[in-house]
Amino acid sequence: MSNIFKCDIFGFRDSFYTGWIGNYQYIQWQLIFILSFWALSGGNSQAAQVHQNRSSLLALVSNSTSIDSVLFHHQESQEIKLLEQLNQAPILIAAPENFNPGLRVPPPLPKTPVIKPPETPSPPPALKPGKPTKPVVLEGIQTNFRNDTDNFGQHNLFIEPTFQWRSPNGNKIFLKTGFDFFEQRGVASVSNIPLQIGWQGKIGDITLQTAAGVDFFDRLPTAINFNTKVEIPIVPPKVSSTGKLLSGLILSANLDHSPYKFNALTLDNQITAWRFGPDLYWQINRDTSLFSSLRLGNYNDGNSEIQSFSRLERKLGQFSLAANLFTWSYDRNVETTHGYFSPPDFLVYNAELAWEGDIADFLRCRLSATLGQQRLNGEFDHAYGYQTRCTAKLSPKLEADLDYSFSNVRNQDTGGSGYGGNSLTGQFRVKF
Repeated sequence: MSNIFKCDIFGFRDSFYTGWIGNYQYIQWQLIFILSFWALSGGNSQAAQVHQNRSSLLALVSNSTSIDSVLFHHQESQEIKLLEQLNQAPILIAAPENFNPGLRVPPPLPKTPVIKPPETPSPPPALKPGKPTKPVVLEGIQTNFRNDTDNFGQHNLFIEPTFQWRSPNGNKIFLKTGFDFFEQRGVASVSNIPLQIGWQGKIGDITLQTAAGVDFFDRLPTAINFNTKVEIPIVPPKVSSTGKLLSGLILSANLDHSPYKFNALTLDNQITAWRFGPDLYWQINRDTSLFSSLRLGNYNDGNSEIQSFSRLERKLGQFSLAANLFTWSYDRNVETTHGYFSPPDFLVYNAELAWEGDIADFLRCRLSATLGQQRLNGEFDHAYGYQTRCTAKLSPKLEADLDYSFSNVRNQDTGGSGYGGNSLTGQFRVKF
């Protein structure tokens, strides 16, 4: 019986160990299978579920610590590896980097704000090099001189230089100034400084010239001066190879406003005048020309005038023959009150004979004499005069004219007394 009991005890023991070990191995493989299935199932388990499974597993393992360590050495090492894996932070299981740590990518760094550098203004586009602009060039200086005297004590002096510039487009710019002086018996003398700026240009075939300025006086108010001229070629001019005008017809219109610089008394009375009218120049042929002019005038004292002049000239080699006709009439004769010659009816006609030629290589002169009739207030009188003018070419850029003339043609009413007027004029030209 005891043997049977022993056998039963040992049999039970063997069967117990065998069953327990088998159950243990069964539980172990089942656990591994569940974990493998969990890892491969792709479920979306959360971190709390992982910790719950780990607690269950630890409770199960702790119940088996009384079993022989030798028999379960292998199983314990497997459990330790599994516990190390479960002690890691919760992760997303269904991710490639969990199966291959080398595939893990560091978390993206926070995006730092991109600070754009301040925009620098782009440089302006480079200008294409163009043609250099030509400046306005001083072309010449022309100084006019005139000294008029008569046998009744009237004296007028004019010294007026004019500066001329040429612009790149061919237009001309003028600046005129100078000094004028007027004296007369019984009247205080008057000094005058004129200042005028002018321009000349072409619009097609039309030439336009205009100027404006002021006149300053020593003891009189400042006055304004203005003039303009328009030239229209009716028949285009023809010029020879030597520069001589062969033919052409030119019509011009003129407008002028200025103090009437007749004498000191006229200026003292502050007489100003508007004058306007046409000019006609006709080069009939190489040696024949006609010039005609008409002026209508209105004065600030209420007077008005009509003035005309015509000249027909024929050249015969170095000689020339001309016929001149001059008429002048005013509405009122105000000579005694306002000082200027204002005849109601004045007529002059004469013939002129002239010679012009070279005295030397640098000197050219012209001599002329006139003989005719003049009519004043219905009375006729002889009209005569003479003139000499010489031009000296001092250099290719310097020229000078000097002119002296005498005439008994009246510019004032002297009654029964004879009149004689002398005029010395000159011009000095500098070219640049």
